[in-house]
Amino acid sequence: MGQIGRKLVLEDGSVYEGYGFGSTDERFVELVFNTSMVGYQEIISDLSYTGQAVVMTYPLIGNYGICEDDYESDVPGISGLIVRQYCDSPSNFRSTGKLEDVMKKYDIAGIYGVDTRQITRRIRDKGTCRAVIIDADKDTGQALDDIRNWDAPTDQVARSSTRDIYDYPQQGDCSRGTIVVIDCGSKKNILRMMAGSGYRITVVPWNTDAGTIMSLDPAGVFISNGPGNPEDCVPTIETIKHIKGRVPIFGICLGHQIICLAYGAGTYKLKFGHRGGNHPVKDLATGRIEITSQNHSYAVIPESLDGTGLTVTHINLLDNTVEGVECPQDNLFCVQYHPESAPGPCDSAYLFDRFFRNIGKQTL
Repeated sequence: MGQIGRKLVLEDGSVYEGYGFGSTDERFVELVFNTSMVGYQEIISDLSYTGQAVVMTYPLIGNYGICEDDYESDVPGISGLIVRQYCDSPSNFRSTGKLEDVMKKYDIAGIYGVDTRQITRRIRDKGTCRAVIIDADKDTGQALDDIRNWDAPTDQVARSSTRDIYDYPQQGDCSRGTIVVIDCGSKKNILRMMAGSGYRITVVPWNTDAGTIMSLDPAGVFISNGPGNPEDCVPTIETIKHIKGRVPIFGICLGHQIICLAYGAGTYKLKFGHRGGNHPVKDLATGRIEITSQNHSYAVIPESLDGTGLTVTHINLLDNTVEGVECPQDNLFCVQYHPESAPGPCDSAYLFDRFFRNIGKQTL
């Protein structure tokens, strides 16, 4: 692979020079980091990263190639990938191609050969920031002006969601009823985890109104993960306001934040977010500690839950942020983390079974 000079310019004036792979287009991004040691294919195809460039803290990326079965979306929304060392000669019996080829296909800009430890420390200490990926010979001063004049998008969920209502491919009998999935940028493994449960899985766009959802006669409603600020998801928030208490509901990640906003709570942006596969979360009812997969920039304000009818069920042991809430009266619960993993630990997969049990209790 020929080396093409590229650089990453941060809004504070920091410059990191390296070599390009993937798309060679100029790319404005929100810069974040992920601490996972594996799972780069799932990360680049996770629509929660739409519009962002991810710094991988693990140094070697690309070494096991790409597998067709491991995508979390049909068309990735991530804008960039920043790595220390890129491997252009993968070794893996499941591999069907190279990471760079996929990044070129989906227009994902990449840089390797930079100090990812230093970049990660910059994000950790100063917070998530805006940046641009450009050719090494481009003027840095002009790049800084362009970054400061860049209007970061707010339509990430609209870009990530399905446009049409569809049924996920059935696995066995679906006589137990229909689960409606509100797609805010859902990962494929969420749908895989629910397929085969005996329910028909019907996926609807993020802005589907309550009347349309209830016309599908749902046994339960699920709100998926997704990118961006939850406060921008006004149509989804309004839908949850109108269906809560009428049908069992389960939400994860962005879906968790949307549910809390629908009940009157508030959210805020974390300094550098939670992204990785090793976040410890405590279940307050059992004392059980789960190691979880996470990917989010926003969290629920704990004090704002007072008087909403929601109670905290899980907390993050790293920073005490809210990781789960419930409203038993409305047969509703949600978590901030990813029980479907992909990539990540499977400690929390039982939450899907809890959702199915809640639906069963509702139909008795």
